[in-house]
Amino acid sequence: MPHNSDSSDSSFSRSPPPGKQDSSDDVRKVQRREKNRIAAQKSRQRQTQKADTLHLESEDLEKQNAALRKEIKQLTEELKYFTSVLSSHEPLCSVLASSTPSPPEVVYSAHAFHQPHVGSPRFQP
Repeated sequence: MPHNSDSSDSSFSRSPPPGKQDSSDDVRKVQRREKNRIAAQKSRQRQTQKADTLHLESEDLEKQNAALRKEIKQLTEELKYFTSVLSSHEPLCSVLASSTPSPPEVVYSAHAFHQPHVGSPRFQP
C-alpha cells in the first residue's frame, strides 16, 4: 500500500505551514526591534544622567577649589602681617632684653601658622 505523502509529512513536521512561519518570524523581528529600541533609549538616558552628574560634580569641585585658593591667599596675608608684627616687636621686647638666658631662636615656616579656624572669627588686617 502506498503511503500518503501528506500524512507522513505532517507526522514529522512540527513547524507551522510556510505562510504562518513567515508571519510569526515577522512578529518576532518586530518584537526584538522594539525591545532593542527601548534598551537603546534607556542606555542613552543613563549616559545623559551620568554626564549631568559629572558636570554638577565638576562645578562643585571648581567652587571648592576657588574657596580653598581664597583661603590660602587670606592665610598667606595673615602670615605676612604676623611676621611683620613679630619683627617690629622683637627689638622692643623686654622679655628678650632681660638678663635671663635667651630662649633659642624660633624659626617659623609658612606651614607653621596653618591652623584650622573652626568656629573662630577670621583675623582681618
